[in-house]
Amino acid sequence: MLHLDTQVSVLVLDSGGLPRRWIDVETAVAYYYKHQVTWDLGENAFTLRGGVNRASGRRSTLTVRSIIAVHGDGVSARGYQKVPALSREMLFARDRQICAYCGVRGRIGDLTAEHVMPQSRGGRNTWTNLVTACKPCNMRKGNRTPEQAKMPLLYVPYTPNLHEGFILRNRRILADQMEFLMAGVPAHSRLHGEAAGVAA
Repeated sequence: MLHLDTQVSVLVLDSGGLPRRWIDVETAVAYYYKHQVTWDLGENAFTLRGGVNRASGRRSTLTVRSIIAVHGDGVSARGYQKVPALSREMLFARDRQICAYCGVRGRIGDLTAEHVMPQSRGGRNTWTNLVTACKPCNMRKGNRTPEQAKMPLLYVPYTPNLHEGFILRNRRILADQMEFLMAGVPAHSRLHGEAAGVAA
């Protein structure tokens, strides 16, 4: 059992086992009390203690697992994208903060979201047209394609799947949550072979 840590998140799945969102432990408690947890799993669990029952003298407890499947709150019916929403932070995480042109790993403040096909030439803000680049490489490439700039890509940009998106979104992930999510990450993902932010 783990001590209750407000920084730790519970992974919520639908009843079919697809990841839906991260929630805090307190929100997970509400799902348990409403009997909306269909099943739960994970080696990590949080035990919360409540008040003492006058008749029995026993203190109430509730154990929350690190992964819960929920039904009955509209989770399954809610519209959601299977392709993760694109953000700079998730792009840098996908690319492991490595510049696609020179291969140097940079700090967040020294990186840019770089359009492979420049926006002025119709390039869009998509997972497959954006890569991580250091500022010097971004300026050197300018408003050209990699071929025109003679700056070949060191890796191919790709769209993360649903499971990978959950890993990229939450950098403090427990080992059992990571194991569950990694089972759904495609073989081409750069997350394979890396301990992507697993919490102790």
